[in-house]
Amino acid sequence: MRSEYMHWAKTQAPVRFHLASSEVPHFRLDRFPIDIADLELDGASRYRYPPLRAAIARKCGVSADRVVMADGTSLANMLAMSALLSPGDEVVAEHPAYEPMTATAEHLGAKLRRFTRRGPGFTIDLAALEAAVTPATRLILLTNLHNPTGNLTDEATLRGVAAIAERVGAYVLIDEVYLDAATPRPQSAHLLSERFVVTSSLTKCYGLSGLRCGWILAAPELAERMWRLNELFGVAQAHPAEQLSLLALERLDEIAADTPALLARNRALANAFFESRNDLEVAPMVHGITAFPRLRHRDVDELNARLRADYDTSIVPGRFFGLADHFRIGVGGPTDTVEEGLSRLGAALDAAR
Repeated sequence: MRSEYMHWAKTQAPVRFHLASSEVPHFRLDRFPIDIADLELDGASRYRYPPLRAAIARKCGVSADRVVMADGTSLANMLAMSALLSPGDEVVAEHPAYEPMTATAEHLGAKLRRFTRRGPGFTIDLAALEAAVTPATRLILLTNLHNPTGNLTDEATLRGVAAIAERVGAYVLIDEVYLDAATPRPQSAHLLSERFVVTSSLTKCYGLSGLRCGWILAAPELAERMWRLNELFGVAQAHPAEQLSLLALERLDEIAADTPALLARNRALANAFFESRNDLEVAPMVHGITAFPRLRHRDVDELNARLRADYDTSIVPGRFFGLADHFRIGVGGPTDTVEEGLSRLGAALDAAR
């Protein structure tokens, strides 16, 4: 098995106005006093590097025995699902969905069922989830903020999801990599129920993708199972990256200081753009970095090809998330880049008429 989306994303030619990006600008750690001698490039494994594990626990409001470190959110999702699933287990996934999560479940031999998020806002429909879950369901897959739409699932709905999972004895895996883009910042779902296993990283909301600092939050016994399982995958993380991740976590407020204002400006630009278009259908952006408009009466792949060829601009076709008449855009870039990208998207839509 493989991820068609990730292969596509990594093999596209670069463009200047990258609306396909789904993260904030990269943050340069060299603005902090870092000496190469401090990074201990001696090859020694710092097993479960306790200072970093404790820093992640403090950020998330949990005890350190609930934290499993992983190389990014993608490996965190793989580790979590590998610990929670056996071949033939039933998994219920949201639709539209982040394709690497469902591809991982299928890779592990799971039988996939779907429930559809509701309306143009793509909110979780508890009745639809209840109908999709069976006594055989072992895991429910969600993202919050939702990828691709950026929708925030509120605490009351999450408690409803937990109740459904509890009734059938299932866990709920929630990818929260975008959650810190919401204003005000919600608490992690893991704090609401032992049924919730949560993954995240310093990637999307902090511009630190190169560190590959990801984690899982799970009950202690389950977390221990995931630690032991990771000895089959990564053995240990690169220790200099662990040290840089610790430095970043200790300065996270400084790193993210400009992000809320940046995202507020860019969401306002996107919402004004959406409001001006009668060829797009999309709920206004309130939280997050991404939006997922429906393109009326046009072909999304043709639009993307035109954008790349004639406008030096990119989007993500919605077929990778299960809806071919939609596309995902990201507004996490510098404001002038997002503004010009939206202008070029408008020009391409006008030309397609």
